[in-house]
Amino acid sequence: MVVCTKSMGLFGMNAFEVNVETDISNGMAAFDIVGLPDLSVKEARDRVRSAIRNSGFTFPLKRIVVNLAPANVKKAGSVYDLPILLSLLLSTGEIQSDLSEYAFIGELSLGGEVRPINGVLPMAIQAKENGCKKFFVPAENAAEGAVVDGIEIIPTKNIKTLVSQLNSKEPIIPAKPDKTYNRERVFDFDFADVRGQYEAKRALEVAACGGHNIMLIGSPGAGKSMLAKRIPTILPDMTFDEMIETTKIHSIAGTLPSGTSLITSRPFRSPHHTVSPAGLSGGGAIPHPGEISLAHNGVLFLDELPEFSRASMEILRQPIEDGQVTISRVNATLTYPCSIMLVAAMNPCPCGYYGHPSRNCTCSPKTVSRYLAKVSGPLLDRLDIHIEVPPVEFNSLSSSEKAESSAEIKKRVDKVRKIQNERFKGTSISCNAKITSALLREVCPLDDNAKSVLNKSFDVMGLSARAYDRILKVSRTIADLDGSEVIKTPHILEAVQYRSLDRKYWHS
Repeated sequence: MVVCTKSMGLFGMNAFEVNVETDISNGMAAFDIVGLPDLSVKEARDRVRSAIRNSGFTFPLKRIVVNLAPANVKKAGSVYDLPILLSLLLSTGEIQSDLSEYAFIGELSLGGEVRPINGVLPMAIQAKENGCKKFFVPAENAAEGAVVDGIEIIPTKNIKTLVSQLNSKEPIIPAKPDKTYNRERVFDFDFADVRGQYEAKRALEVAACGGHNIMLIGSPGAGKSMLAKRIPTILPDMTFDEMIETTKIHSIAGTLPSGTSLITSRPFRSPHHTVSPAGLSGGGAIPHPGEISLAHNGVLFLDELPEFSRASMEILRQPIEDGQVTISRVNATLTYPCSIMLVAAMNPCPCGYYGHPSRNCTCSPKTVSRYLAKVSGPLLDRLDIHIEVPPVEFNSLSSSEKAESSAEIKKRVDKVRKIQNERFKGTSISCNAKITSALLREVCPLDDNAKSVLNKSFDVMGLSARAYDRILKVSRTIADLDGSEVIKTPHILEAVQYRSLDRKYWHS
């Protein structure tokens, strides 16, 4: 007789149902798993056999065939250990219950404990959509799954307890969702710690208001990294949908801390400059999310940008434009979201003192040019704001005057984001940086003087069409900060100023 238990599998961001069919028949003792399993799934035979025996149950010495349906989809990972074991216990009569409305996932230890796995949140969402009433998951993953309404998430610690629960000898108590995700965020950093740098802080505020990409360029010790690390303190709070989507990515990648139900703060990812292109975009035989996707709905900070390999930098170009990255491998082609705010920091030359007001640069003009050329024009064009971070003067450093706190800046950011939420209600646009070309003229009206200034700037600076669009988007954000419906001359001038730094250093 064939028995069946339900499980879930993952393919990129999407989960799918897997039916674990088990047939036990007379014949030479054997244990085969079919249905396109990878090596880790095939190894489940030894884990399941040991877990059954060490939990006090009898392993059938017969011919066992387990089929993971649908058989045309590749199965990977140790997620199917638990449903395979339960299907065997159903076949031998150790479990008497009807499991047709339940789904099970989990890796087994040899002693019968259930270990955590990756990707529980998207699996729980799909199990609910498939009509499952209860979803049995490893105890350490229960908080993550419990955020999904409409399905009971049952934490599972070991086989003995689970079988008792299924046979109604012990009550099944579902995990309770964590409702504390709206709690106030606490950061170790604050803009109140930053002395001086008023222009840079203004540029970062504009970038945070509109979700714009930004480049910080300046000499060593000027505070570029210090400023960048404080950006998350002024970003607007995440919506529940953003929390769910971000948590799904980190769950799939295995970077979600144990016991965490939701990621409630916008991610801040700062990969080292030795990161490979696959480390940024994602990779593997079955591609997993890379740093670009792990920063989804948050900040990707690239410190010392010219030190990154050319391939790593250029791989950013398409994801920045599209908000998603597609990874193609022999086994699969997957797409992960990556709606990020890119923050880059760099020195103006190898020694770091090109253009410094008081220290001489030791690099030759050719060396400076070669160093700056590591950052390509197309990538530079995709950075909405370029801002110079000058050395901090002694008077600013020694001043006892307290700088404006992140909380005060965030109030203005939240006010501007509220304006944008109203403006883009009913669309997929989340902020000014994501304005589509079709909406650009409609939401960025200019008065006559501003139009004239932009026209002159376009001709004098030789701007590209992309740079023109990005100036409009940045000026829209500056106008929102000023409470103006129409973009005026001061707004355009400030936005153009943020695009002039590449003319100083790159001489283009």
